Amino acid sequence: MTWLTLAEGWHIALDVIRANKLRSGLTILGVAIGVSVVMAMASMITGIRTSIFEAFEAAGPENFIVTRFDMTEVRFVNDGMGRPPWWDKPKITPFEANRIGRLPAVAEAVVDFDFESSMEFEGREVAGIQSSADDAPWPSYSIGGFVAGRNFLPSDVARSRPVVVLSERLAQDLFGQRDPIGQRIRVRHANRATTAHFTVVGVYRIGENVFAEAVKHFALFPYTGALKHLNADAAFLSVLVVPAAGYTQQEAIDQVIGALRALRGLRPAEPNNFAVLRSEQIVETFNDLTRVFFLVMLALSSVALMVGGVGVIGIMMISVTERTREIGIRKAVGATRQEILWQFLVEAATLTLIGGGVGLALGGAIAQLVEAATPIPARVPLWSVAVALTAAVITGMLFGLLPAYRAARLDPVVSLRYE
Repeated sequence: MTWLTLAEGWHIALDVIRANKLRSGLTILGVAIGVSVVMAMASMITGIRTSIFEAFEAAGPENFIVTRFDMTEVRFVNDGMGRPPWWDKPKITPFEANRIGRLPAVAEAVVDFDFESSMEFEGREVAGIQSSADDAPWPSYSIGGFVAGRNFLPSDVARSRPVVVLSERLAQDLFGQRDPIGQRIRVRHANRATTAHFTVVGVYRIGENVFAEAVKHFALFPYTGALKHLNADAAFLSVLVVPAAGYTQQEAIDQVIGALRALRGLRPAEPNNFAVLRSEQIVETFNDLTRVFFLVMLALSSVALMVGGVGVIGIMMISVTERTREIGIRKAVGATRQEILWQFLVEAATLTLIGGGVGLALGGAIAQLVEAATPIPARVPLWSVAVALTAAVITGMLFGLLPAYRAARLDPVVSLRYE
């Protein structure tokens, strides 16, 4: 009997939609907008997360970073003097990085810190360049490859040579069609009154990822050259550590912590005044951020679903009023309250299910448009399809409950007299 009622409710709902195209269309549109927003946001967040996870995998899941403080636990508080509590922690130094690199469990210890610069070549100037000061093995932490020239060598780092590697887009904007390799450019530190001439030794193309288009202009310097020639600030210097073959990540971390504590003279009861960050910690922090963002977007998209739900109440109330006599006849021939209630709930769910289907199509189209027009690899996850359709059906049944209950409570005698 339930399946017969379900089929009957489905056919009646389609008849109601065809008979009231404008009214039904607006209700379906409200539901479709809410569902499409959920789909589009889920696809973008899934794409971004996938790209970031792939980047971490490419850089080595066993690698870790030694930093001045744990950036995943930073809180925006201060000590009353306008400084955050971690400000007094000592900086990580190149000497400490060198000591870490000599540990048995460490294959590589790469110095890394960032600053902003501008570059000029024969009247062409590019500002706002994201610049990194690194050791020679930095390419092992990046997805991409050289399209011209070479990386700077360990000897370049040891001798503080003024050489630089440019991103492909930066090289094009500075040199046009000219060969950038061997050209001398004028580099200015953005936050310091220091300028110097550097020789371009390589052009690097970053691999496909969500940030490839967001950061088009970047440059990589030997960290010693940046310190010597640009007076760069190494306050936030970090060390990228690669465990040696035959050692686990934890064994490498234990050796690094022991070495740094000994270098800094920390007593057994004193806490570490530095931090060790595993890749999974950064991923978990990103997950927390995207989870909050996704919840906010779900809350915003639920507003559209609420609008669609209000439309469901309106159209179903009108439907109950218009079909009062029909309800009376059905009750007179033996239909129970449960059957009448079920029929109208099916009608409401059918209405929102159609809206959900339209929303899925719109959300998929938006995801494809985003992927084509931006570097975000928007991918529609299967779980979002199930969630969107389920949310649409539940919305219809919840908001259709009041009209359905009203229809089920109608007195058959009064209904038969209704004109």
